[in-house]
Amino acid sequence: MSAEFVGEAVLRGGDVRVSVRVGLSGHVDPLDGRFHWGGRIDPDERVVGLLRAGRRDVTLQVGDARPLPARLTEADPWGGVILAATGRPPWPASELSTVDDSA
Repeated sequence: MSAEFVGEAVLRGGDVRVSVRVGLSGHVDPLDGRFHWGGRIDPDERVVGLLRAGRRDVTLQVGDARPLPARLTEADPWGGVILAATGRPPWPASELSTVDDSA
């Protein structure tokens, strides 16, 4: 089973605060039993700038939910940035789309 979210979020890294569009998904890892989530941030030079400056630890906030820690991992060839995290996802359950992968 996996969970997905596509929409607007706020990314913070140091003194930088950026409104971004994200495509995120997550799943429970059967080996460690924890929820792993992550995805892609649409191209934004400020986010790429954070990554190039070595700032990988950020927070991501969706709507009024609490900002949660995430990590910038790499830039993709199209200018987007990939992020990853473990634990509770930042998107609200009301915006959660669940997909059953067993079909």
